[in-house]
Amino acid sequence: MPSSRVVRIVIALVLGSIAAVSRGQDTPPVDGPVPHIDFGVFRQVAQGEYYEEHTTAFPSALTTGVTNNDEVRLRVFLPTDRVGPVPVVVLLHFWGATDNMVELEMAERLAVRGVASVVMPLPYHLGRTPPGMKSGELAVQPDPVKLRQTMTQAVLDVRRTVDWIETRNEFKKGAVSVAGTSLGSLVAELAFAVEPRFQCGVFMLGGSDLAGILWSSSRVVQHRETLRHNGYTEAKLRQELVPVEPNTYLKLEDKRPTFVVRARQDTVIPPATSQSLVDHLGNTKVLFLETGHYGGFLVQARLIDTVTRFLDATFNGKEFVVPTKFYSPTVRLGLVADTTQGLQVGVGLDVWRSNVASDAFATVFLAPKGLSVFVGHKVNQGLSLGAVAMPRRAAIGLVWSVVF
Repeated sequence: MPSSRVVRIVIALVLGSIAAVSRGQDTPPVDGPVPHIDFGVFRQVAQGEYYEEHTTAFPSALTTGVTNNDEVRLRVFLPTDRVGPVPVVVLLHFWGATDNMVELEMAERLAVRGVASVVMPLPYHLGRTPPGMKSGELAVQPDPVKLRQTMTQAVLDVRRTVDWIETRNEFKKGAVSVAGTSLGSLVAELAFAVEPRFQCGVFMLGGSDLAGILWSSSRVVQHRETLRHNGYTEAKLRQELVPVEPNTYLKLEDKRPTFVVRARQDTVIPPATSQSLVDHLGNTKVLFLETGHYGGFLVQARLIDTVTRFLDATFNGKEFVVPTKFYSPTVRLGLVADTTQGLQVGVGLDVWRSNVASDAFATVFLAPKGLSVFVGHKVNQGLSLGAVAMPRRAAIGLVWSVVF
């Protein structure tokens, strides 16, 4: 009996063959026309304190031959106390999402402010996941052709979602936004750039320069090695991804409001790529988290509240002021080694840093042998040399850590 891993590989090969057939014609441009369709049934499925949940489905604007992936099922959240048409935000989740808990929390916060939400699953995720595969497993592959196809499908599906929104009288005309997290941010950026019907955009923990992300991200090490093995360089990959690169379409003269959330210690979306996004936006405000890519969950409630305030202010023509104080803890996971206690696994909380890059820092570590304070300087990516202070003694120490 083959292992589950072997089964997934076989399924991936079969699906890849199907996708290859579907690529007999060139992938359509992300900024081209989306074919008109008649949309199906829109029905209520749940009632909450702050919103009603509805659902509808439509065929993907770019078919891949994978049945699950070629249907887009929307979750729609309407404020219960709405009077007349309301603004709406299209919400896009992160890579590998197995639920919509983050989007549901944001939908509730938006509903309280009288704003509707539409949650759209990205290709190969959630209900669009092929049988036998993990959510998102096929969404990012080390193949530029497949990357272009998946990004194009995602953006065209977002644009078709806007088409559907415009057919419904529950939504206010001209008051549509898009907000995405991580991979959802990359899709949101590209959709925002090519879709003028979006009044504003929110990009959380995203960036631009897709090749730069793939070539530097800590999340896709194996993908990068496969690309190298297949003869790709960063420059060659960048050229291949031009048709789906947000920077290709973003214009500085576009003054629609945007809000970017960045993490200073991000290794998944490297700071250079989140800065690239900011540099290509014509009217943006930026909030920094003192965390890594995943540390946003530590301040999730306040972050969602800040994002919803931006959207509410923008929909109502008001000025949004970025918080000047937004505490977000820098938490490290890593190995601590010193000359008295040996090697330990620890969790650290930074209490001081020399600069925004934390070239030198102090952190309080909790490890099996107790609390200690490490003060040191980065030697290279992840590795730091310094001193470890413990009750009544100190020692030379090394720390290898990643910021959460």
